[in-house]
Amino acid sequence: MYELVNRTVRILKKIVPVSVVRALRPIYHRAISFLMALSYGFPARKLTVIGITGTKGKSTTADMLFAILREAGYSTALISTIRFAIGDSSEPNPYKMTLQGRGFAQAFMRRALDSGCTHLIIEITSESIPQYRHWFLNLDALIVTNIQREHIESHGSFENYVAAKRAIVDALVHSPKKHTALILNKDVPETRPFASVHVSEVIPFTASELIHLHGDDHQIYFEYAGTSFTLPIPGTFNAMNALSAIKLAENISIPLATAAKALATLPTIRGRVEHIDGGQDFLAIVDYAHTPDSLRALYSAFPTHRKICVLGSTGGGRDTWKRSEMGKIADETCEKVILTNEDPYDEDPQAIVDMVASSMQRKPEIIMDRREAIRHALSLAKSGDAVLISGKGTDPYLMGARGTKTPWSDAKVVREELERLPSRL
Repeated sequence: MYELVNRTVRILKKIVPVSVVRALRPIYHRAISFLMALSYGFPARKLTVIGITGTKGKSTTADMLFAILREAGYSTALISTIRFAIGDSSEPNPYKMTLQGRGFAQAFMRRALDSGCTHLIIEITSESIPQYRHWFLNLDALIVTNIQREHIESHGSFENYVAAKRAIVDALVHSPKKHTALILNKDVPETRPFASVHVSEVIPFTASELIHLHGDDHQIYFEYAGTSFTLPIPGTFNAMNALSAIKLAENISIPLATAAKALATLPTIRGRVEHIDGGQDFLAIVDYAHTPDSLRALYSAFPTHRKICVLGSTGGGRDTWKRSEMGKIADETCEKVILTNEDPYDEDPQAIVDMVASSMQRKPEIIMDRREAIRHALSLAKSGDAVLISGKGTDPYLMGARGTKTPWSDAKVVREELERLPSRL
């Protein structure tokens, strides 16, 4: 059914006038959400569905929770920006989109249910709300990791962006499930009004609950409720992501010891503070950071290293406000800054880079070819340095003008370029 709808929509887009499409879009999206859920037998009714939303940390939290649920013995499925998984079977998300439309989630949930899954973890983005992709998910629980400035232009204002997040919370409020739980970051002012919604339980989490927090380049350690946790991924922000997953696990009666065991052996989360090891004597890190707050958090995770930073900015045609802010953060934090191309779409890539550079006191190096920029950064690294490549994470394409897309992987390129540095290995 999902493939049939996709083919039909592609045909209709070619013959129906754009003005008609725009006028009918809200009705179309509502109808598709209902009809696809109906055609697959409303699979969410028979699954325990855990949604995760927030500006940052969704994918990492999803992978952490997936590991915890599986350690606890639950047959679990996952829809995230990084990958789709049903039990032991996992494949990369090939779309430059977290939550696909046209009934993708309903089709996936039916597959998961037919495969014997009892639980589903799903990332829900603010940009999926106008397409009503959050309808008929029948949430049992929702984690709100944080809210930061993002997608301002697509939503029209930060207030509208927060309202879109509230719509996701409201999907939990209106869920037909008997017991519903909202796990909420108490440290974020924008999430606090959500605490008054009518759900079975509102469960706050806060950084003050992380006791004896410390870490190094590869791990973060903390204690929560008398249990020690070790994560094989650095950064205080990742301890907060873990805490939200732990809170959810507690709510469904998973012992803390089980959660600790799962997190201690957490597999590499691709594109999220991902260490690329080619035997070199410096760190090479690939991360998705594409907001000012997430960029600052990434850089702060490596406080003792001389940092060589490769960044572009957000994709063309969107969130232009943050370009100069990200340039300023890199200028203040990094020893060397290399600006490069990153998903310009129909905007002039040089103009994007110039906006990033506009707030920098020091003149950055500008290398528009992203591979060349990464190669140059690696060649500059000395023993003990950290080369931090941000903005793409696991994004599978570089997006260009008129819808062109070039297959891409920051991690793959870093590995290939490290192999070209034999004197450093």
